[in-house]
Amino acid sequence: MCGIVGYIGPGDATPVILNGLKRLEYRGYDSAGLAVLQNGQIEIRRDAGKLSVLEDLVRTRPVSGHLGIGHTRWATHGKPDQRNAHPHIGMTGDVVVVHNGIVENFLDLRQELESECAIFKSDTDTETIVHLLERYIGAGMTLESAARQAFSQLRGSQAIVAFSVREPDRLVACRIGNAGGVTVGVGDGEMYVASDIPAILEHTRQLVFLESRQMAVVTADGYTCQTLDGAPISHSVHTIPWDPVSAAKGEYKHFMQKEIYEQPRAVTDTLRGRVDFGARVVDIENEIRITPEQAHRLQKIIIVACGTSYYSGLVGKALIERIARIPVEVAIGSEFRYADPLIDDTMAVLAITQSGETVDTLAAMEEAREKGALVWSIVNAIGSQAMRVADGCIPMHAGPEVGVASTKAFTTSIVDQYLLACYLAQLRGTADPAVLRQQIADLARLPDLMGSVLDRTEQYQELANHLHQYNNFLYLGRGMNYPIALEGALKLKEISYIHAEGYPAGEMKHGPIALIDENMPVLTVAIQDHVYDKMISQIEQAKARNGVVIAVATEGDALVAAKADYVLYVPQTPELLSPLVTVLPLQLLAYTIAVWRGADVDQPRNLAKSVTVE
Repeated sequence: MCGIVGYIGPGDATPVILNGLKRLEYRGYDSAGLAVLQNGQIEIRRDAGKLSVLEDLVRTRPVSGHLGIGHTRWATHGKPDQRNAHPHIGMTGDVVVVHNGIVENFLDLRQELESECAIFKSDTDTETIVHLLERYIGAGMTLESAARQAFSQLRGSQAIVAFSVREPDRLVACRIGNAGGVTVGVGDGEMYVASDIPAILEHTRQLVFLESRQMAVVTADGYTCQTLDGAPISHSVHTIPWDPVSAAKGEYKHFMQKEIYEQPRAVTDTLRGRVDFGARVVDIENEIRITPEQAHRLQKIIIVACGTSYYSGLVGKALIERIARIPVEVAIGSEFRYADPLIDDTMAVLAITQSGETVDTLAAMEEAREKGALVWSIVNAIGSQAMRVADGCIPMHAGPEVGVASTKAFTTSIVDQYLLACYLAQLRGTADPAVLRQQIADLARLPDLMGSVLDRTEQYQELANHLHQYNNFLYLGRGMNYPIALEGALKLKEISYIHAEGYPAGEMKHGPIALIDENMPVLTVAIQDHVYDKMISQIEQAKARNGVVIAVATEGDALVAAKADYVLYVPQTPELLSPLVTVLPLQLLAYTIAVWRGADVDQPRNLAKSVTVE
């Protein structure tokens, strides 16, 4: 959840950066810093703690200049202390970098750089970027060429801003994947860079949005854009109306669309400060508040939730059972307290609620507490009732979700449950250590895997054109992707008003197959996992009854392509993380169909964002 601000122009960069960081502090507040080019040298002020600590530091040790970058941090690699705070500077003092994202291959890069005598002064993955830039600039490359060379070596999703004392009239900004946005603000003889619009909106409403694997070279007089391969790009300048709603939407037509595309970044933010990718351990001790003794006493977890959160809980059940080896039951919040549930002090009840104010979920939490269970919550709204009354809470860190139909709260709540499963496995010692370490390491790849799906959305408009006039859909999935079939069907019905039903694929022959004909499209989640052959069988059965089949399939799967009418590809993903990737095509398809039908995507009829009454 890091925030980035940059400035170049005739004014003083320091107040621009500090004011911009204030508007982004919600995205990171365990440390903050800035770097300003002052009298031909890079001056850095940074420290652990909230932005106020940095402001005090700048007051006692003033710094000013016409070029600068700043950063608020939520840690992923290394403790949230002064040495790990951004910005990071190289050994020669010539190059400085701020960064949002996860460098998946940082260990390999670090070993390579250390073998070349690079000296690392932090535990961060970001410092590998600094040393790479320094390597190429030292070899005689320009900042622009060095940046292309260095950034092309990074795996994962990143947002990066850097400058060098050797070229004091420019900075470079780059976006790779979707874990962090990069916005260039166009001023009059001055330019701005930020990770999010609010940071620079008081200075300019003329904004340029970088796409994945694009880099901008920014001077006081303007900017040029190119791909990381060096191909020039012509970017449109977007004029953002001066009102909070339009500013918050930015380049997107709807909040739901924006929130779908924010998911890689939201997942990155949810991982920050909780996973040590070097040691491959999860640390949520201060959030979940359970001792190893309590963890060993835990006999059962009951997940309570409503709607989308309930489907998230179904994924969570599979994750916790397979990783932590604890039995899990998933209950609908509105039914839980009326069922006289069997609960005692050997159990934990986990409530999932985006708003933290869902009345049925809160009632279930109260019921659990009265019967002696440990009560946890996963919420997005910090300070909400579900957070306050729980014994422990794992916030989603999805950021504001305005669209009524939940998207990024769904995916981030699954990530929270994955983290919970890994943490409980660590405490209980119930997992093979090597397997658990790999499951934790897999998380580093997740934002980039999700981003790769969102990078390829051209076909959805054409597909929605073919499908938007159907009135009924059947969604099928098995195993961990059965809940994704449920969630996909819910999204379609919520925002397009098309009737859609999610079903376990193995149950199709026990009733729903009677409905399948040329007027009933069947969407199947048929990735290459351990139930792949079974899903191929479901596709064949649907086609035998003239069904129109849309398949979510693994990239390069020619067999599915030969059998289905339409294929939505996703990258090969570790099976336990696959729901976080397979849900994205279903969100995009529902959104695009709803837009084709002229529905109010952000505020569907009869629905509310937070259900606070029974």
